[in-house]
Amino acid sequence: MSSEVSCANCPLRRHAAFRPNEAAEIAFIERFKSRQRSVSAGASILREGERSDRLYTILSGWAFRHRSLGDGRRQILNFLLPGDFVGLQQELDHDAMHGIEALSDVTLCVFPRQRLWHLYQEFPSLAYDLTWLCAHEELIVDENLLSVGRRSAIERIGMLLIHLYKRAASVGIGGGDAIPLPIGQQHIADALGLSLVHTNKTLRRLHTLGLVELRGGTLRIGDLARLQRLADYHALPLHARPLI
Repeated sequence: MSSEVSCANCPLRRHAAFRPNEAAEIAFIERFKSRQRSVSAGASILREGERSDRLYTILSGWAFRHRSLGDGRRQILNFLLPGDFVGLQQELDHDAMHGIEALSDVTLCVFPRQRLWHLYQEFPSLAYDLTWLCAHEELIVDENLLSVGRRSAIERIGMLLIHLYKRAASVGIGGGDAIPLPIGQQHIADALGLSLVHTNKTLRRLHTLGLVELRGGTLRIGDLARLQRLADYHALPLHARPLI
């Protein structure tokens, strides 16, 4: 998606996953936005330790946030899909403690950080939306911490794949029992604190059970109800969320 898209005509707004905005709010978001940016798969959107004066909404594509240790070991913090607002995870005037990398080709709506104060001053309703988005992300991080700390490998992978499948479906990615999923086994391992060998072994078990097939950038769910029972899955609330 390379051509500029106006906020009023944003294709994401047709999805029930997002709350509708009033016309005045959309007009303000249009003024808040400075441009669109295209990033190729595998490229950095934000590097760890970088000070960025930009905030982003993902218009199309997949990305992930991560942190790394000195020896190169990496923890994926969360996966980012269309509609996600990123950049508030760092302190407003400090270097980023995390990096963001594109999993697929990504189109971003770019917002200058310094204009954020105008949003708080002029549109308290949008300021509330930002607070809601931050709180919702904290809920997801809590769920990830529970997975890494207490769930078994098969529960962790099952939970993650169900979560990504449902999130993707909510924004019109894929259809039926399959979605395009541009992540590899190393990404899953880095997100869930598993070794690559254990991840491979667990995915093969899920495939043998007829529950999951992850191949060629496509995730296919064989039996969602059985997978949810096996993963001890409980749904995170998928309320209609703000779109900025």
